[in-house]
Amino acid sequence: MRVDVEVSAHIRAAVEDVAAVAGDPARAPEWYANIHAVRWRTTPPARVGSRMDFQAQFLGRRLAYIYEIVKLEPGRRMVMRTADGPFPMETTYTWEPADGGTLMTLRNQGEPRGFSKVAAPMMVRAMRSAMTKDLDRLAVLVAS
Repeated sequence: MRVDVEVSAHIRAAVEDVAAVAGDPARAPEWYANIHAVRWRTTPPARVGSRMDFQAQFLGRRLAYIYEIVKLEPGRRMVMRTADGPFPMETTYTWEPADGGTLMTLRNQGEPRGFSKVAAPMMVRAMRSAMTKDLDRLAVLVAS
């Protein structure tokens, strides 16, 4: 079962401010509850080809994976893919001006393997919930 989860939130901050925080992978632990650490493998800042090690925990399992930025339109869109790890995943961030703030959309899609494949329906619900809460945390972080 292919996993494809997308959530959006209106954030009361300028696109540049939201994209500056969300588009900096090193800041992910500040607003993603399940991401505990990010370490650059390449020299910052974020650009196409940048690679980072992510340490996370999801559904009680510790995860370690490498993300690579494969598309970047500063202030508009960033796409990262896992280059290694237990669940091949693509994550897309988009930022659009909306009602005096920013509409941010976060999308995760991939093809689970092994245990993840069996647990995919449960994972989709858990991912949607976690991603919604993460965008809420991002909104608070950017507003402060």
